[in-house]
Amino acid sequence: MKDEGCWVSCLAPELADKKKTAPVSVIIPCYRAATTIARALASVAAQSQSPFEVIVVDDASDDDTRKSLKGLVKEYGESWLKLFFFEKNRGPAAARNYGWARASQTWIAFLDADDTWHVDKLALQLNFMESHPKFALSGHLCGDPQTSAPPSGLAQRFRVSECSLSRLLYSNRLRTPTVMLRRDITLRFPEEQRYGEDYHLWLSFLGAGGRAAFLDLPLAATHKPAFGASGQSAALWPMEKGELAALFAVWRKGHISWPKFTGAVAWSLLKFIRRLLITKFR
Repeated sequence: MKDEGCWVSCLAPELADKKKTAPVSVIIPCYRAATTIARALASVAAQSQSPFEVIVVDDASDDDTRKSLKGLVKEYGESWLKLFFFEKNRGPAAARNYGWARASQTWIAFLDADDTWHVDKLALQLNFMESHPKFALSGHLCGDPQTSAPPSGLAQRFRVSECSLSRLLYSNRLRTPTVMLRRDITLRFPEEQRYGEDYHLWLSFLGAGGRAAFLDLPLAATHKPAFGASGQSAALWPMEKGELAALFAVWRKGHISWPKFTGAVAWSLLKFIRRLLITKFR
């Protein structure tokens, strides 16, 4: 598969076995998600191919998240919705790794507590992954709630491109709520990082010779505020430091050359300055 992409066939939603249980463990880290976790879980429960299990790891929330989760267990059943609680806040990387270690299925799909999935996300992505075993990881488009849903009668053919390491250095399209990967991948999220931990993992995976695909389908929606809104602007510099740390780690391991490293760092800083200016003048 060339970087410019190609067209592949996939089982259309209307042809999928609606009663099939997908061999997928869904992992959702939670922190202060009392008002959003029910919506996220509803999008998982509505999947045309239901995952075998959903693992929610609460990262020491100090609001009503735990109360909400205990109510949701009664709704969905503890054999499907499995809850774990941290007593001390450890960050999203630790929460995802904790769930990963307890997952039982061949495939893992990640979702954030404030995002949602299209109803055919698992069916379409899993069908692609099982049909293309050379890829151990894939992602897809993630938009806002108004633009994320595919049109009615989603086409059986869609564009797929391979995520090369060089491309990922300058354009990280692998957003965590879109990623599905094989459970037996040995790499994990770096728990010392609170930001950029996912970018670190994707770069390390590709740098070690792994292959990832990007599906040109809008199968997830993010409900997070845009840059400049409350909560995001304050995290701009920590997010930038996380991205720079990920780039440094991959360069230190010898996966990228010095010219590529310096170019990627310069590009990252330019993006940071742009975001900073956007938030300042909003």
